[in-house]
Amino acid sequence: MNSKQKEILGKILEKPTRADIRWTDVKALFKTLGIQEIKLKGKTRGSRVRFEKDGIRALFHRPHPGTIVSKSNIDDIRDFLKSLGY
Repeated sequence: MNSKQKEILGKILEKPTRADIRWTDVKALFKTLGIQEIKLKGKTRGSRVRFEKDGIRALFHRPHPGTIVSKSNIDDIRDFLKSLGY
């Protein structure tokens, strides 16, 4: 994990919840941690994105039209990472 990814992880775990984390940074961190993105299929997938590691799954909403992840999504991402031991 490089220094930028460590910084992003720190920002996600930080309280109070931050409102300045970009979706691309979250995805890059997940990739580094070995968390797989599961492509959803069908008309109803919309902005939903599923991730999985070690049998633990999480479903998040990709921010749109912007790129900044909402505070509630950051809270969910934090819970997901904690369930994985981070």
